[in-house]
Amino acid sequence: MERIVPSIEFNAFEAFEIAEKIERNGAGFYRRAAELFDDPHISKMFRQLADWEKGHQQLFADMRKQLFQQSSKLRTFRPDDSLLPDAQAMAGLAVFGIKPDPAEELTGKESKAEIIAKAIEKEKDSIVYYTGLKGFVPTRAGKDKLDDIIAEEMRHIRILNQSLRQWQELDL
Repeated sequence: MERIVPSIEFNAFEAFEIAEKIERNGAGFYRRAAELFDDPHISKMFRQLADWEKGHQQLFADMRKQLFQQSSKLRTFRPDDSLLPDAQAMAGLAVFGIKPDPAEELTGKESKAEIIAKAIEKEKDSIVYYTGLKGFVPTRAGKDKLDDIIAEEMRHIRILNQSLRQWQELDL
């Protein structure tokens, strides 16, 4: 039986808007997390993560602007079906982006380890989204910048994992 694949257009311009929202919400999540800690080291770490996410937001805004300034042919395109992930799955991966305010998840009743673990999961989900996004972004629209952001998000995970291990050792 022949599989019928619907023709799906993916708008890279909108994908960058989603990425901006992911980063804006991520920065808000980290600022809120920083407020919940009395420990100056952990609070500083979360403020630094918020600053990095804000920088990513600006980078995506710049990429979106660059894309807009290029030909309209780039703005909406049909990728090769072999590169096409499920559109609903892509939207669902934008964890920081799909919730109105992920910072509201933090009630202040969570343990330090729980907040750090949540942050790690959100970073991982962002990486998955950006990796999927790479299949839709033309090289001349800044595809290589996505690799840089993915690498930075992976560094955030390493920082958070190190912090989590330290807190778990203190709790023992």
